[in-house]
Amino acid sequence: MSAEHKLRGIRPVQVKLAFPACPGILCFMNLEAFKTVVSCPVASLPLQALWHDSHGDWERAHALCQEAKSCDGDWVHAYLHRKEGDASNAGYWYARAGRPLPSASLEAEWTVIVSAFLK
Repeated sequence: MSAEHKLRGIRPVQVKLAFPACPGILCFMNLEAFKTVVSCPVASLPLQALWHDSHGDWERAHALCQEAKSCDGDWVHAYLHRKEGDASNAGYWYARAGRPLPSASLEAEWTVIVSAFLK
């Protein structure tokens, strides 16, 4: 990774192309790029979950964060249950992730989580 990319907060993330036969290419992605990418990035499971959530697929997002079996996955899991309106379940997952229950909007929290994972 170049020094310029580090300064601009961009890290490499593999992104699937539109053609299934292609295994993907290495590109540099920041928050704005992540928001606009058309195909789900080949990245960590929690980051993939957030991409699916942003594209309206809560069920797929939920499955991916459960599959992650990590603190990052637990954080996304908490966010998803908060979004769903299940405060007690969200609280359990925030505690497992070692995160406080946020007071920010769901949109702001999504941005915070994605930004943390892209660093």
